[in-house]
Amino acid sequence: MAYRISNIVSNSRIVTGLVANLLSSICIVFINKWIYVHYGFPNMSLTLIHFVVTWLGLYVCQKLDVFAPKRLQPTKIILLALSFCGFVVFTNLSLQNNTIGTYQLAKAMTTPVIIVIQTVYYKKTFSTKIKMTLIPITLGVLLNSYYDVKFNFLGILFATLGVFVTSLYQVWVGAKQHELQVNSMQLLYYQAPMSSAILLPCVPFFEPFTGEGGVFGPWSVPALGMVLLSGLIAFLVNLSIYWIIGNTSPVTYNMFGHFKFCITLLGGYALFQDQLTLNQGVGILCTLAGILAYTHFKLSEQEEGKSKLVQRP
Repeated sequence: MAYRISNIVSNSRIVTGLVANLLSSICIVFINKWIYVHYGFPNMSLTLIHFVVTWLGLYVCQKLDVFAPKRLQPTKIILLALSFCGFVVFTNLSLQNNTIGTYQLAKAMTTPVIIVIQTVYYKKTFSTKIKMTLIPITLGVLLNSYYDVKFNFLGILFATLGVFVTSLYQVWVGAKQHELQVNSMQLLYYQAPMSSAILLPCVPFFEPFTGEGGVFGPWSVPALGMVLLSGLIAFLVNLSIYWIIGNTSPVTYNMFGHFKFCITLLGGYALFQDQLTLNQGVGILCTLAGILAYTHFKLSEQEEGKSKLVQRP
């Protein structure tokens, strides 16, 4: 009975984390796109603000005894901090230079890349059925990107870099939490300020500090309000990503994430009048078919694994 109650509580916490990630992730895409389209706020500066707000949010959480900080060696998380910078900067640049549809659909490639990384470097094995589902996912992404009416090389380059760095980041998040025996908040509490310190000296080389278009430029109150709101939601996104990956797996997080792109696509068409061609529609359906097949096979394998454990004497 106690085990059953514990299992229900655990499942409820996972569902709560997934819902929080769903809402915050969808909001951050729309808000950031709105900031880029209507205000032209600089990308790296916005990313830096996200990092700082995330660290301040965690600082408040630890002062309220939500979690206890754990001292970590900087050398243990430097690569994670670097990948965090690349993950956020490149995905934001992809959002800035692509339609929401292409930006969101390109993120579906994170799952195939994660599987390749885990297979090659972590010697993890995946069934043939799972590998086959990656074909329609990849084909659908390529179809959508190629036939996007706003197709541009720079946008695709940023999307590709974003997928690669995001895949590394998500694999390392799960690995580091287990290696260092820390929870999501403890790891992010040390990693966020380190990422801020890495990104800060890079900003002046790519973006102006003052004047028109600079982070300290003459921004309107609504623009600054949207930037602050973006930072607060980014804190929720970062925290929920860490929590989900730490309590499930990078692949589970990504498969859940793929379902979010349907809502995001509809929002892109409604808010930003993104056009959708017939070939893009075929690509989206192709990717969805691969996602659904992957989810079905993954859940079936998990159920088979549980059955075998129960049947053992």
